[in-house]
Amino acid sequence: MRKASPTYCRRFLWKPWILLLLVPLLQSCLVVKPYERPELELQNLYRNFNNNDTTTLAAIPWPELFSDPHLRNLIETGLQNNLELATAYQNILIAEADFRQGRAAFLPSLDINGNASSSELAENSIMGRQFRGNDDNNGPPPGRVQQYELLGNLSWEADIWGRIRSLREARAAALQQNQAAYRAVQTRLVANIASAYYRLLALDAQLRIAEQTVETRQNSLITITKLQRAGNETALAIKQQEAQIYTARILQVDLKQQIAQLENRVSTLLAVPPGPVARGSLQEQLQEVPIAAGVPSQLLRNRPDVLEAEYALISAFELTNVARADFYPRLALSAEAGFQSLNFSSWISSASLYNSIAAGLTAPIFRRRQLRTNYEINQAQQQQALLNFESTLRTAGREVSDALVTYQAESEKYELREKQVETLTTAEDYANKLLVNGYANYLEVLRATDEKLAAQLELVNTQYNQMDALVTLYRALGGGWSREE
Repeated sequence: MRKASPTYCRRFLWKPWILLLLVPLLQSCLVVKPYERPELELQNLYRNFNNNDTTTLAAIPWPELFSDPHLRNLIETGLQNNLELATAYQNILIAEADFRQGRAAFLPSLDINGNASSSELAENSIMGRQFRGNDDNNGPPPGRVQQYELLGNLSWEADIWGRIRSLREARAAALQQNQAAYRAVQTRLVANIASAYYRLLALDAQLRIAEQTVETRQNSLITITKLQRAGNETALAIKQQEAQIYTARILQVDLKQQIAQLENRVSTLLAVPPGPVARGSLQEQLQEVPIAAGVPSQLLRNRPDVLEAEYALISAFELTNVARADFYPRLALSAEAGFQSLNFSSWISSASLYNSIAAGLTAPIFRRRQLRTNYEINQAQQQQALLNFESTLRTAGREVSDALVTYQAESEKYELREKQVETLTTAEDYANKLLVNGYANYLEVLRATDEKLAAQLELVNTQYNQMDALVTLYRALGGGWSREE
């Protein structure tokens, strides 16, 4: 390409009808490339994956997965009111408007322009001497030139290299990217509300355990007091038992604080004033749910954040196409028609009709490396989008693997903790009976009650962790939204 010192474009003006005949031929010479999904390593995306069953938990609609009516109401309120979700929806509207503009780029533009001007010409100028001799009684005074125009302008750029088409595809991908981002916010919102709800139920269960513990320890205090009066226990045992009661009451206060704070968090998710959250009980949530992860390739169409990352890649790919097409000439066609007159009285008349048609081919020659720089930037941004797509997909696979491992581990621990609580409950009962009959001291009773309390609290935590792992797996697989929405 020959360089020149100034920046300029070489314009070729041919007969319009010749260029019109060339448009179909030039449009077949597209320089843009079609998007093809890159090769991805999907088989080993899940840890220890050896299953070809396409059944996936993500296919279950959230109203079916979460059967608790209180939880359903909370999720429905959140989907209606949540501010982050509303913001994501506004981003969709912005992208839709931009897409409609891009779709209209194939259409010609039409403008209308009306103009009236009056000029007093210098007597010593060429035009002034010519118009000074004007003695037309119907026209302006000699030396004054008046011009009246009413013109319509039509212009159209032929998409001979696919540049405009790529711009449209980039905007379409940007729209789909924003739609996927909205669904990602939706799935995260559903999961956050469900997780917070289950945590509230767990805290309620732990609060009931703490209340029962206070009652049990108060009864034990009465027993120890009687034994002390009978000379079988010391005052130290009474003080130790009183301290244990205070410990249980402190636990009650802590749990109530956590409940209030979590209710405030749920209210924020729902965009409602802070306050109590209507809910059921932890035991009501027990249900058999088939744990099915499907196959890794399903993440490409189920996970909204993976879809969002791929649409971002498609948009970047199409913008690279646009940058590549900018190196080639652009063909523009224009037409103008209307009325032109020097006299207002004859402005709108057949004698004042005016029309013109033109076609131009503009080729970039020297742009101070602007086109090359723009192309290189778009290539780098496309590579960034590709890396982000692959990273998002790998993160999705890790999250699924983590959730599966967590759910399995918490399920096993739950069975063991149930047995542990049962054993410690029996041990506590034995300790109390031995204390009454003088075969055990108060320290053995304190140790038995402490161990039982800790095991009961951990049993509730394990049950919550199991349910939370199910929610996490559901979101990790792409559950919580529907393609019909």
